[in-house]
Amino acid sequence: MGPAGANKEMTVKPRPSQELLSLTLNSQQRMENILAGLCGTSPEDPLPVWVHGSVGHCFNQLTLNVIPHAILAVVSACFLGTPRSGSGAPCRPGWACRIAASFILAGLFLADTIPATISQQDLGPVYLEALANGTAALTWLTHGLTLLMLFRSVQGSTRGPATLALLTLLPLPSFIITLVWYCQSGTAWSPAHPAASSRFAILCLQLASLFVYVISYVLPTTDRQDFLSINHSWQEDRLISEPGIPVLDQQGVAEDGENWLSRFFYVWMNPLMKRGYQWKLNQPQDVYVLPRKLQAARVCDQFYACWKKKAALHQVEEETVSLTSPIVAGGDRSSNAPDSSHHAQEAVQLFSVLHVAFGLRFYSLGLLKLAGNLLGFSGPLLLNLLVNFMESRQEPLSHGVLYALGLFAGSFLGALLRNQFSYEVNKVTLMVRAAIISAIYRKALRVGSTSLTRFTVGEIVNFMSTDTNRLVNFCLSFHEVWSLPFQFAITLYLLYQQVGVAFLGGLALALLLVPINKVIANRIMMNNKEMLKHKDTRVKLMTEFLCGIRVIKFYAWEKHFSTRINACRDKELQKLRAIKYLDAVCVYLWAALPVVVSITIFITYVLLGHQLTATKVFTALALVGMLILPLNSFPWVLNGTLEAKVSLDRIQRFLELMDQDLEAYYALDSPSGTATAVEMQCAAFSWAPVEEESTRQPLSTGTLQLHIENLSVRKGMLLGVVGKVGCGKSSLLAAITGELIKQGGQVYVCDLERGFGLATQEPWIQFTTVRENILFGREYDARLYEEVVEACALSEDLNILPAGDQTEVGENGVTLSGGQKARIALARAIYQEKELYLLDDPLAAVDADVANHLMRKCILGVLKHKTRILCTHRTEFLEKADALLLIDNGRIVKTGTPADILPLVEAFPKCKDMDKRRKDKAPDEQGQEEAVETEAEESTQNNHLIHKEEEKKEGAVAFQVYKAYWLAVGSCLALSILFSLLLMQASRNISDWWLSHWISSISQTANSSVMVCSASPPSPELLLFSIVGLVSPIQALDTTPVPSNSSLDVNFYLIVYGSIAGANSLFTILRAFLFAYGTIRAATVIHNQLLQRALKATVTFFDTTPTGRILNRFSSDLYCVDDSLPFILNIFLANMYGLLGMLVIITYGLPWIGLVLLPLGTLYFSIQRYYRRTSRELKRLYSVTLSPIYTHFSETLSGLSSIRAMRATQRFELENQLRLEQNQRCLFASNTAMQWLDIRLQMIGVAVVTAIAGIAIIQHQKQLGNPGLVGLALSYALSVTNLLSGLISSFTLTETMMVSVERTEEYTTDIPTEPQDKLVQVAADWPSQGLVEFQQVVLAYRAGLPNALDGVNFTVYPGEKVGIVGRTGSGKSTLFLALFRMLELKSGRILLDGVDSQLVGLEELRSRLAIIPQDPFLFSGSIRENLDPQGKRTDAELHEVLEQCHLRDAITQMGGLDSELGERGKSLSVGQRQLVCLARALLTQAKVLCIDEATASVDQKTDQLLQQTIRQRFADKTVLTIAHRLNTILDSDRVLVMQAGKVAELDSPARLSQKDGSLFQRLLHSEQQ
Repeated sequence: MGPAGANKEMTVKPRPSQELLSLTLNSQQRMENILAGLCGTSPEDPLPVWVHGSVGHCFNQLTLNVIPHAILAVVSACFLGTPRSGSGAPCRPGWACRIAASFILAGLFLADTIPATISQQDLGPVYLEALANGTAALTWLTHGLTLLMLFRSVQGSTRGPATLALLTLLPLPSFIITLVWYCQSGTAWSPAHPAASSRFAILCLQLASLFVYVISYVLPTTDRQDFLSINHSWQEDRLISEPGIPVLDQQGVAEDGENWLSRFFYVWMNPLMKRGYQWKLNQPQDVYVLPRKLQAARVCDQFYACWKKKAALHQVEEETVSLTSPIVAGGDRSSNAPDSSHHAQEAVQLFSVLHVAFGLRFYSLGLLKLAGNLLGFSGPLLLNLLVNFMESRQEPLSHGVLYALGLFAGSFLGALLRNQFSYEVNKVTLMVRAAIISAIYRKALRVGSTSLTRFTVGEIVNFMSTDTNRLVNFCLSFHEVWSLPFQFAITLYLLYQQVGVAFLGGLALALLLVPINKVIANRIMMNNKEMLKHKDTRVKLMTEFLCGIRVIKFYAWEKHFSTRINACRDKELQKLRAIKYLDAVCVYLWAALPVVVSITIFITYVLLGHQLTATKVFTALALVGMLILPLNSFPWVLNGTLEAKVSLDRIQRFLELMDQDLEAYYALDSPSGTATAVEMQCAAFSWAPVEEESTRQPLSTGTLQLHIENLSVRKGMLLGVVGKVGCGKSSLLAAITGELIKQGGQVYVCDLERGFGLATQEPWIQFTTVRENILFGREYDARLYEEVVEACALSEDLNILPAGDQTEVGENGVTLSGGQKARIALARAIYQEKELYLLDDPLAAVDADVANHLMRKCILGVLKHKTRILCTHRTEFLEKADALLLIDNGRIVKTGTPADILPLVEAFPKCKDMDKRRKDKAPDEQGQEEAVETEAEESTQNNHLIHKEEEKKEGAVAFQVYKAYWLAVGSCLALSILFSLLLMQASRNISDWWLSHWISSISQTANSSVMVCSASPPSPELLLFSIVGLVSPIQALDTTPVPSNSSLDVNFYLIVYGSIAGANSLFTILRAFLFAYGTIRAATVIHNQLLQRALKATVTFFDTTPTGRILNRFSSDLYCVDDSLPFILNIFLANMYGLLGMLVIITYGLPWIGLVLLPLGTLYFSIQRYYRRTSRELKRLYSVTLSPIYTHFSETLSGLSSIRAMRATQRFELENQLRLEQNQRCLFASNTAMQWLDIRLQMIGVAVVTAIAGIAIIQHQKQLGNPGLVGLALSYALSVTNLLSGLISSFTLTETMMVSVERTEEYTTDIPTEPQDKLVQVAADWPSQGLVEFQQVVLAYRAGLPNALDGVNFTVYPGEKVGIVGRTGSGKSTLFLALFRMLELKSGRILLDGVDSQLVGLEELRSRLAIIPQDPFLFSGSIRENLDPQGKRTDAELHEVLEQCHLRDAITQMGGLDSELGERGKSLSVGQRQLVCLARALLTQAKVLCIDEATASVDQKTDQLLQQTIRQRFADKTVLTIAHRLNTILDSDRVLVMQAGKVAELDSPARLSQKDGSLFQRLLHSEQQ
């Protein structure tokens, strides 16, 4: 608007919306005049379709000739960028013909313009012909060039893209129509019209060329085999030419070298999607290689280049400063250097480097976003015009067609731009992620280990995971930060246009909601914290329950535990209920907001004395709907921004740590000649930097200072370093490798570039095979490898390991013993073949024999010509050293030969002792090692047997699971939830329909009265960001003469509208609360079922299932059912109903749209099936490749000193890059799959919109349509894409969450449970005598295992004391399990007082017997609870029992019966715990007591106490004791000797020990030895 315009606005001040409208009308007229001029027709109907019985020439030329050619030109141009292929692949013969035909056609069209200009007006106006021919000539020229490019590219061996060939047929109809016209008019061959005849000839030639083109495309084909080999050679060629890509990967490169069409629609993703659909995506290698721009190496190089530039700039600034500052510290470079470098580093800000490296690309995406947003406006604007067109019957048809085309183009382009925007942003975030992760990794490798101690390993790994993710998420939301306020401002301005100042009332209300929401959110947070606390307590209880499950079953305490767990769960659910209801309020407030705000605005508007019209209502509603979106999402965006800022600062702090500065650390040349390997003079070192020392004066005793006046090590000598623990031996080695901070003096080391062979005190083992650990990145040299393995005494160990040296060792080498780890670390150092070896006590973890071997074969063998510095405590091995250093308190006390120094080291054993000592020690240690070995072997064998692998369910979630959840909610409740949803959606759609009805009725009254452009038409920019359920503002022209009843009318319509809206808000709140109630009920039910089932499960189940797996069901899976599932399910249901409502409205408004919707529906269904499968696989691959990055990183951090000393930093950086690259590949594929889906859904949306517009125009021509309904349908259709993609993503997430229900369901149905029936009612005092009979008892632990008891027969008489002995595995403990019915018998009976125990209820049986288990089990809680969980006894009884067990004093000290015991009874000693178990047994007052004697843990004194108490208190009761030490049962009445599940001997101990050859005698002898 120029100055004149501004003046006009000041004087007249018409509504801008009105102005805009008149502008559009003017532009239309102008357009029509231009068309009329071009075609030579009347302005009223510029483009007549049908003239004198044939197609109008102008229409033919413009729509059937120019437009198809233009399309062909654009698409051809898209392919122009195709890269050439290097290989001279054999070409197909068709190409030459096609290229020739294209250029000939271009020439013919140019030729055609000559006769056209000469014979003016023969066929049509000159300009029209020139335009048509010019366009066509240009098109064919472009097309020819494109074919040339394609012919030279990879496509040369195929037919080329099919789209191109098909598009060449588009101009065909125009040719044929013209041909027919010539024949009809008879001007074809008449000599009277030479120009016309020549044009006809040219036309025939054109048709012939086109025919040749098509034929040459269709006919020649080479066989497929050829093509494959060509493709293969091309690929190899490409791989060789690009060093960035490893040749192993069979996969092509993503995106690079694709044409524009393929890039916009992700055609290049199709093969990948297909593979995912066929379940062929199993490993990261199956995914595309990253595009070149995104490859980690490339991104990192770019990033570091920017970093260096920044650093250099800062360096320059620093230097200018330091020139002006006075020079302190003399010329001592070394003390100054670290300082200055420190400042330079401090100055480089990570943010500014990211800004320089990726900023331009990232910010320029803002333009895409802006364009996409503005195109979003075009939909509503054109929608408005289209509805106007339908209302006024005056406008010509061509306008309608134009609007419909405009709608198509606008939505199409908008979709493309928005999609490309998110795709490009994703690419930038990938680059940022790669840069930050590798920067953190690189920094960790370079940082001084002294300053690294400020952070824990966990924190640093967190920088790489959490903090990096936050930064990456910020990149995604950065553009929202400016676009949301921008949308908000525009919407407010438009509202102001509509209702003037009245909008402030509504705005105030909307802003009022923000603090209310904040308050609710805070309450939710508080409740959440509380809930998590209760959840933790519950999980802790569960853990205790699972650990002590056997004992709990022995004591029949399941009830007590379930009440405790349920009490916790109830507290947790109470908080959960609060959270869910608050959430429901939140949701309701947002849902009701638009209605309330708009009604407030209307009331204010009326109170201000204005007149409401339908248009106003309509427009205001649409705008208010748009206000809500930015208001709703802005808090989230801000939150994300703040989080990102915090994370950035944390990473920045880490990147500002001081690096190792080796140049300043070491002196470059040796002060005393070339023969020295290491030399230090007047050197002082510390672990903490100087500035910190002064601040931490009191603490500095802890940090060791190392002062070395003079130390020189000759090349090739073996230097031993001795001294007591903590005197600074390891610090000396760290000082040599440069890990300490040097405070002064000189250090010289020869061969610095080669590095050192370092074996640290705590061996560092990588998570790979043993061989990889030893090779450590060097080539495999068989001879050297064998030698090293032999020298380090590893040969035997490797033979024992399951896969030899290819065995994977776990993280930090968990699968190896300490000695093995130490030797592998030593072997690694030796295999590196360095000149200088620093060995930090490698002999500590091994036994004497092995230590000797290492000393002989390795340190004095393989390494004999190297320089070795060996620290050790085992001074007996240092006699062969060339020299020794004695260090104390960080200073060298004395140096000299072993003979001088060894006597000074205290407790130095003499040599003759040494042999003896070795003899003493060896068998013992060997025994230990063997024990470890066999134990490990046993456990692994058992593992194969016992732990069943957890099944991972493949594919989609079964219907059964949904059914289970439905039943958990309760059918009645579930139905009412669905019904309330239906009511809510219906009321919402009806309110929209009512508005459209209102408008239609007004427009009908308007049509009858005079049309005058007066009352303010709604602004067409309305509905800018239309979301579901917003209706188009219709009515560009309103009636001036307002009939008197219209105000009544408005009131009537408003009241109906208001009541519908009120009902809607009522249903909304109903739905929100019902849903919250339903999901909480489901959570309760699911937990109860799970817990009940777990309590009743058999012992075998707990033996075969790892505790972690069961706990997982009770922690993470339940959390999912409690919290995450309802959240996602809610969204999913809302989306589903929204989509249904939309379909109903659209089909109601335009029934014919059904024809279009059916094929689109099937298309949607197949696309989403395709996508979901692939996306699931890609996500899985992403998470599979993510953990290696973190594992590798934490591994690197723990082995930093070794990596640096052996100079392997580069290799590790490269490894990190490769792992990162793998992960980025999967992430990129996963992101792109989302974009692939998005663009396809967008296209479905575009198709729906265009179809509606088209059908509306046809209906309008046939005088059928109802404009209000069409507007309604279209405004719904504009939001169809969001709904479709929302539906898919929420469905996928719901499925993922449903897996948790599936896992809990699996445990509530599939666990084997103990029999719960009882067939016999027994007396209250049963068993009153204590007679125990075993009759032919046969029992096996599990089907398929041998019988553990095999026909056991014996009787124990009332009051008898029987000891049970036998070797391990002879079935002693199984007797007790059988007695307590922990396992059901195969055959036989066990009688107690003559009653078959299988007929008695389990709880009764177990509570009437007493047992003292082998491992004393106590749970957290008071002592009273531990003794008497059911609370049946009085305090007096409890005290009496404690007195008898000699526990009273200990417990009084702790604070009486109610003092807490801590987890598993931590606060008592193990012996005391045994006594507590005895006290429990005393309390039961049972007639039969079973004692499983504790093997260890009880000292002699306690043991005597126990025995004594048992003798006194159980004098009249039957006692069965399993003994491990025979002296405890020598005074029993009889002894039962078990062997291989059978009773071998049963007699009094005296007789059995006399009887020759008895098993008992043998056992006694073996013990006495």
